[in-house]
Amino acid sequence: MAISFSGSAKAEVCRIFPQRQCCALAECFGILLYCNSFTADSIKIITESREFAQLLPKLFKKAFNLTFDLFPSLEAPGKLVFQIVDEEKIAAIMESCGFSREDTLALHVNYPLVEEECCKAAFLRGAFLAGGSVTDPEKGYHMEISTTHSAVARETYLLMHDSMNISPKTASRGGGQVLYIKQSELISDYLTYLGAPVAAMGIMEARLEKELNNKVNRRCNCDDANISKVVEAAQEQLAAIRVLKEAGLLDKMPAKILQAAKAREAHPASSLSELAEMMDPPITKPAMNHRLKKLVEAAKEVRS
Repeated sequence: MAISFSGSAKAEVCRIFPQRQCCALAECFGILLYCNSFTADSIKIITESREFAQLLPKLFKKAFNLTFDLFPSLEAPGKLVFQIVDEEKIAAIMESCGFSREDTLALHVNYPLVEEECCKAAFLRGAFLAGGSVTDPEKGYHMEISTTHSAVARETYLLMHDSMNISPKTASRGGGQVLYIKQSELISDYLTYLGAPVAAMGIMEARLEKELNNKVNRRCNCDDANISKVVEAAQEQLAAIRVLKEAGLLDKMPAKILQAAKAREAHPASSLSELAEMMDPPITKPAMNHRLKKLVEAAKEVRS
């Protein structure tokens, strides 16, 4: 099955493995706050990304020196589920994240864990891997991360604004909170910050291609409009020639006007510039236009 644009972006982000333990902890913290379940009883992370599934055990080992209690085979089709249910492991993870398993858990972004710039980027990578998606730019521009914790969404908003000068939009969806971006430039900046420059370039290339296509379409529409005007003018001139012929006045027109009339009759689809070149001697486009206008005016007098 072909990988989606969002899947490709996540695969690119997964190539970055934090060298510092603090960054591994920050990335795991982002994953936990945006994953499917992070409670005093269970941690559950569900993903379709094989790259993310390969990265998860390594991250948790580096950050907490712990392993998952339940983990899938990477060869299994569909969604992959990782779980930790051991009470001691959950307590250790919560303590590392600045929470207490015994207290009522109100999840929020623990800012001391994301104080350094490298840790901010790591946290946002984790949030994107666990709860994020980005639309194929061929279809539209939309990037989002979603969490079930309103405080986490508010504090992540501030983190994105402080670290990247990006102010995402917010929305409620199905009991959760969504942070989203719809501007192509900001999505590209966001992906670059996370460590996915190839995906970011894909966004910008799609945008440039759309802009180019729009310019071509506008030019074609303009050309079509101009062609329509030329055809209408030619039809009016041919009608005028017929009126003057029927009135027996065409051959009585000045020689230059008569020459223009014969050229238009013989070449009904030619442009003014082309007709002007046919005159003997050749004349300018405005001069040709003037001669044909004289024909139209003479025909109007006959009709009146």
